[in-house]
Amino acid sequence: MKKIILSAFVLVTLSACKKQTETQEKDSQNTDSIANVTEETAAKPLPMVTLVQTADFLSKKNDTLYVTNFFATWCGPCVKEIPHFKKKIEELKGQPVKITFVSLDQKEVWNSEVPRFTKAQGIENYTVLLDGQLLDQNFFASNFKEWDGGAIPFTFMRKGDQTDETLGMISEEQLNSKINSLLK
Repeated sequence: MKKIILSAFVLVTLSACKKQTETQEKDSQNTDSIANVTEETAAKPLPMVTLVQTADFLSKKNDTLYVTNFFATWCGPCVKEIPHFKKKIEELKGQPVKITFVSLDQKEVWNSEVPRFTKAQGIENYTVLLDGQLLDQNFFASNFKEWDGGAIPFTFMRKGDQTDETLGMISEEQLNSKINSLLK
């Protein structure tokens, strides 16, 4: 039964967030991109977290605002929203806000594609790896009201007892509004 659920999760995730088209790839070659990152500039390995560590982190209730974004390197909408989060990281330096990216990429690319991608995006110090194949319905039901693992990106915010969930790509305006309301 777990294999069926896992297979369904993987299929839904893949269908919900497709790789960017060749046209987008050609356009991105004119700017900084993963393709421009060489082995010499590849980032060091990223930290790995377990489901228990992730659940503990998601349930922290204190005066810090925790913003957790679940993404994958191959997910076009995930990539498009990263600049919004980077801007907020800079704006909120010194404030009780912790923004974390959780990569759900396959383990096969944890030591190659993911570190290169996070370095190119400038989020390597804010990213952890989570084996998405271990995620099950119990994990989703225990930690989220809306997210069942069926699609990414997904952003979860918590400050004390207040939470906010955004399924799908979050705009810069939405991110600002949600963060501001939770910081009040």
